Amino acid sequence: MAGLFGLARARDWPWVRAFAEAAMVGGLADWFAVTALFRHPLGLPIPHTAIIPANKDRIADSLAGFLRANFLTTQVVARRLGRLDLAGAVGGFLADPRSSGQPRLRQGAAALMTDLLQSLPGEQVGAMLKSTVRGQLERMDLAPLLGQLLDSAITDGRHRPVMVAMLRWTGLTLEANEDLLRQMIHERANALIRWTGLDETLANAILDGLYRLLAECIIDETHPLRGKLEEMLAGLAHDLREDPAMRAKVAAMKADVLANPAMGAWIDGLWDRARAALLGALADPQGLLDGRLGGGLASLGRALQTDARLRHQVNRYARRALAGIAVRHGAGIVALVSDTVKRWDARTVTLRIEGAVGRDLQFIRINGTLVGGLVGVGLHALEIFL
Repeated sequence: MAGLFGLARARDWPWVRAFAEAAMVGGLADWFAVTALFRHPLGLPIPHTAIIPANKDRIADSLAGFLRANFLTTQVVARRLGRLDLAGAVGGFLADPRSSGQPRLRQGAAALMTDLLQSLPGEQVGAMLKSTVRGQLERMDLAPLLGQLLDSAITDGRHRPVMVAMLRWTGLTLEANEDLLRQMIHERANALIRWTGLDETLANAILDGLYRLLAECIIDETHPLRGKLEEMLAGLAHDLREDPAMRAKVAAMKADVLANPAMGAWIDGLWDRARAALLGALADPQGLLDGRLGGGLASLGRALQTDARLRHQVNRYARRALAGIAVRHGAGIVALVSDTVKRWDARTVTLRIEGAVGRDLQFIRINGTLVGGLVGVGLHALEIFL
């Protein structure tokens, strides 16, 4: 514009001179304004320049507050997560573990987990895990939990297969110890019964009666003995929940188990066994997915893709969990943003913001130059025609 101004003045081009003269002013004004945002123009400490470096802490707090108020609220996060189909994505990954790109992902994740497990201090982690497990077991009120589980199993009928299995086990145990029972009956019979051979007949009758009783209980679901067993289990569930004496017995049994050296040794080696099992599995992630675990994961993936109800429930839980995390930890997230910006020096802040805005800063100067020139032409027109 300065060159154009000189040429127009030499050639006596009044319209071009008016345009170039005003364009120089507009371009210089916008250059000054844009430069003043990031630094002192020409290095001169002019007041109200270098605005961003001088106010970076206030900008950091304002940016953090903006994020908190406009992004990390329950309504915003829930609305944004409303389109999230986490169940579908996870289901697709699990159902087709050999799709493109995923072997590299699995290998990278396995290597990362392996390095993490190997870098953890074994003794410290083991001691922490031991203390946590033992503390949880000691604080656990086991009797009410067992009572609730037993009561729930009885209500749903899940106790019946267990009852049948116990009856079958009783029958097999009776059959395996039949000679011992016959010997006991023989020894307790008097001499007359043994002399007449009635002890053998008595033993056969007792054993046949027991076998018949067990068989009838297994076949007939309405057998009175099974009803008595169910009453006994219901009473046990009630006592586990409500009877202080029963709860004290269970607590004493739990204390005895925890005090047992074998239990202590098992808890001591819990971390080592878990760590060794994880390292063994991570050594061959593809083999892990090809085995029973992989089949189970693939079935879960197909269920997530085809079962609309399950998919909806998983997505709803994921949205609630993520929204809760964002809201609960929003203050920490924005504090991280604010503290990071505050730790940057003035030059870093200037370069990052200026680089983020990019070429638009140059277009501001160009536009200022053009607008200034047009204003100059308009003023020249007013001067001539008015």
